Amino acid sequence: MSITQQYLLDTHRAWQLGEPGPPAPGAHDWQVVREWHDRRQFRAVLAGRPARGRLRRTLRRWRSRWPRALG
Repeated sequence: MSITQQYLLDTHRAWQLGEPGPPAPGAHDWQVVREWHDRRQFRAVLAGRPARGRLRRTLRRWRSRWPRALG
């Protein structure tokens, strides 16, 4: 059974039971890839390697919000 066939079967079953249907195949692929990438970068920071990209911007933003006595 292909992914599309399984999706259609699950959608039909959910419709019969009055439940919300499942997300379409591939609907969240980019979000999963982005979260995986962010997690790898976070682990790199914990291991002492420099942060790059979105994680670096986030860490810089958080650090700028800390009171100077703590930072």
